[in-house]
Amino acid sequence: MDYEGFKAAVFKLTSIDLNAYKEQQMKRRIDTLISRNKISGYEDFVKALKADKELFEEFVSYLTINVSEFYRNPEQWELMDKQFIPMLIEKFGKNLKIWSAACSTGDEPYSLVMALSRHLPLNQIKIIATDIDKQILAQAKVGIYNEKSIASVPKDLRDKYFTKIGNSYQISNEIKSRVDFRQHNLIKDPYPDKCDFIICRNVLIYFTEEAKDDVFRKFCKSLKTGGFLFIGSTEQIMNHREMGYERKNSFYYEKAI
Repeated sequence: MDYEGFKAAVFKLTSIDLNAYKEQQMKRRIDTLISRNKISGYEDFVKALKADKELFEEFVSYLTINVSEFYRNPEQWELMDKQFIPMLIEKFGKNLKIWSAACSTGDEPYSLVMALSRHLPLNQIKIIATDIDKQILAQAKVGIYNEKSIASVPKDLRDKYFTKIGNSYQISNEIKSRVDFRQHNLIKDPYPDKCDFIICRNVLIYFTEEAKDDVFRKFCKSLKTGGFLFIGSTEQIMNHREMGYERKNSFYYEKAI
């Protein structure tokens, strides 16, 4: 079986379309995993994935890129606090529909809840948080993080919402309860609609230009007019006007009126 056949087999097994990822990078990651498991070639690896649930789950986790941290690029979160959250509340009221896409281990949706808690009572905050990886979502629901992950959280929020357990930190249940975690595939699943705010950061850099373009267009459709998309420092939307966005700064795009 060649790599093309392997991609087709993986899609059948997992619904993950490897064509959406940059090939050289993804193929190298997969080849490393195969050799680490001492399996000879793609065909035997597909057989092993079908037979071994643990290997299958490890493979899905390995495929999906899970590098995340709380308040990544703190200056952009400060801008959100001072500028974008007040604008959202002014435009759409206090019952905001917010989607954290490709949320990984939960750092971003939990950061969002904490940021919003400066402006709204916790019981008015609800975030939809999605990721393709079931294992990572399970980890996100547990909500235990190392010191490095939470280093950029403002001190008052860290003191209020984290409890130290050994060398780790657990986020409080009052923050966890505001996030609704769901499994979702950005390439093939339907998107939530009428969103006021979408956050998806540092994930699409791993996608091909075509897949990236498709996702940004779908995000635009998912937003209400005047809603915002918050992206990562490694990303930009080259043809944002043609897609229907107005660029507010390097990280924030507004669905044009």
